[in-house]
Amino acid sequence: MITNSQSGTRIDEVAPSIYRIATPAPQVVGGFSFNQYLVAGPEPLLFHTGPRGLYPLVSQAISAVLPVESLRWISFSHFEADECGSLNDFLERAPQALPLCSQVGAMVSINDIAIRPARPLSDGEVLNVGEKRFRWSDAPHLPHGWDCGYLFEETTRTLLCGDLFTQPGVEHKPVTEGDILGPSEAMRAGMDYYAHSPATAALLEKLAALRPTTLACMHGSAWTGDGSRLLLDLSRSLAGAPAVV
Repeated sequence: MITNSQSGTRIDEVAPSIYRIATPAPQVVGGFSFNQYLVAGPEPLLFHTGPRGLYPLVSQAISAVLPVESLRWISFSHFEADECGSLNDFLERAPQALPLCSQVGAMVSINDIAIRPARPLSDGEVLNVGEKRFRWSDAPHLPHGWDCGYLFEETTRTLLCGDLFTQPGVEHKPVTEGDILGPSEAMRAGMDYYAHSPATAALLEKLAALRPTTLACMHGSAWTGDGSRLLLDLSRSLAGAPAVV
């Protein structure tokens, strides 16, 4: 559903009660998109806020599903403008909301810049929010950021996977079963945003063990299918090996 015809911002359900908000950014690196994910329920959660300039568009899209004031958690993978640039805007609008991030993220960034202290999560910790269960996985430097990590929503098997599988371009289906590894690796070839730490393969194996069936990507389409296999294919590609077919 288009929520702003001028910008092309839209919101679409990509898993039960999980909505992808997408805004095209044709001016960025030859064509890009910024996604946020709204998880509806008794304690609504927003994963990624977008940069500050997108706050009016993102909040408008959220309002098509639920009141922005009802947000309880503002979460993100790591400290970066497109991940949490409008964090304080949302915290001001939603008086019960708290930042939700890694322990490292809370320590080195969020508790300094946010208007309310974060609720930090440790590796493997589960947060029950009524109908949904969020499991945090620390993933330092995957693809970048010491504080990096991901939320896995256990009831829908949705991995909120941030900058993994970043797809270029502005036109994307809300959710696809098609190839996202090829486009994301083509994007990395031109602008490598991975830290390539020694722990990369082990961290991707840890995420694959969650057995996600939906990958909620920050740039491009969300994806549905055998998420474990796709994460392991990404690991092989980063190591320079072909995917298993």
